[in-house]
Amino acid sequence: MGNERELDALDHDILFHLQRDGRLTNVELARRVGLTPPPCLRRVRRLEETGIITGYRARVDPDAVGRGLEVMVSIEVSVSDLRTLEGLEATIAAYEEVVEFRRVFGTPDYYLRVLVADYAAYETFQTKKIIGIPGVARVISQPTMKKIKVTD
Repeated sequence: MGNERELDALDHDILFHLQRDGRLTNVELARRVGLTPPPCLRRVRRLEETGIITGYRARVDPDAVGRGLEVMVSIEVSVSDLRTLEGLEATIAAYEEVVEFRRVFGTPDYYLRVLVADYAAYETFQTKKIIGIPGVARVISQPTMKKIKVTD
């Protein structure tokens, strides 16, 4: 069950419904996919145990919790030694404001998705937390104008 080829149509259907509503009861999920509850529950548990379903969470309105400004940040680094890069990654990954952090091929070296209250909060984040990390050569910030599609 560890890879895509081992999932059958029912597994994909279960995943489809749970991705849209992770709070579905097993009875409702079973009804939607055309199973009785016991085999449906077994399939969901197998999907969880094999790591295909990695968890469940609540989506929270960022404005409601004071994090309404989303900024996409690209970072270029000026070093290539592994110790410095690992330190940079550990430092940035630990920041609460950073909700997504990726190392990519090519330039820039990293992309971050940052959620903060407003522009002043972002300026403080960038100047106090990002600039000055050993290895950071360039930071480019792009505040989000409008979210067109978001899929978690």
